[in-house]
Amino acid sequence: MMSNDVFETLYRRYNRREHVHPDPLEFLYPYEALCDREIVAFVASSLAYGRVSQICKSVVRVLERMTPGPRVFLNKASPETIRRTFSGFKHRFTTDENLCAMLVGIKRVLKRYGYLHTCFAEGLNEDDDTVLPALCAFTKKLTASTDGPVHHLVPSPEKGSACKRLNLFLRWVVRQDKVDPGGWDEISPSKLVIPVDTHMHRIGLWAGFTRRRQADMRTAMEITKGFRAVAPQDPVKYDFSLTRLGIWGDSDLRGLLEKGREKGGFSIPLSVR
Repeated sequence: MMSNDVFETLYRRYNRREHVHPDPLEFLYPYEALCDREIVAFVASSLAYGRVSQICKSVVRVLERMTPGPRVFLNKASPETIRRTFSGFKHRFTTDENLCAMLVGIKRVLKRYGYLHTCFAEGLNEDDDTVLPALCAFTKKLTASTDGPVHHLVPSPEKGSACKRLNLFLRWVVRQDKVDPGGWDEISPSKLVIPVDTHMHRIGLWAGFTRRRQADMRTAMEITKGFRAVAPQDPVKYDFSLTRLGIWGDSDLRGLLEKGREKGGFSIPLSVR
């Protein structure tokens, strides 16, 4: 089995709350009630693309308008009120129309199921190896509840997208440690899929978890399988710490992975050395 010494070293070093800022994950911490925190997690993860400073500003602009709190706001606000409240919102290529459609979808899912968690868990079977089947069912229910185009905010796993932001959302609400607040206790972390972006794709290549050059769902599943060999019960465990190290440059990470390879812990394809 692949050695996890390098990953554990990074986990112990970086998996701490003092290393979270700046990260949209930090917006979850003030919300103790799961009914609020899961909404904040979905909104923050959906907008988690682009420069992190702009992501955080955009999340703030959404949350500060959801008074007195996310759950109460969505319960009481009509679709018309939601559209009026967020009129003019813009985050890169996310428009106010996209955001409002997503929020209306969340509102209607909550009205039917009570929690996003309940809606998601309905599609999860005990025999499923990953959360992917449940994620497909969940996104179908959410998009069917909208009254406008959500486009990239709620991607479809069935279309092959890596669904990085949806898997990031699931990491936040399922895992529970010093960084991830959790709350969806009925879902096992062992079923999570690694959130794959350019940085994590590069790590997967360097560590020999995949040879694929396209960062899609198939690649995400291969990288997740690689991390399962390291941490079978929690394959997404090292995602945050690897992301933190990435802030200081991929060359640092490559050096650590090369050390792991030299010790016999990694098998790095010649094509990516």
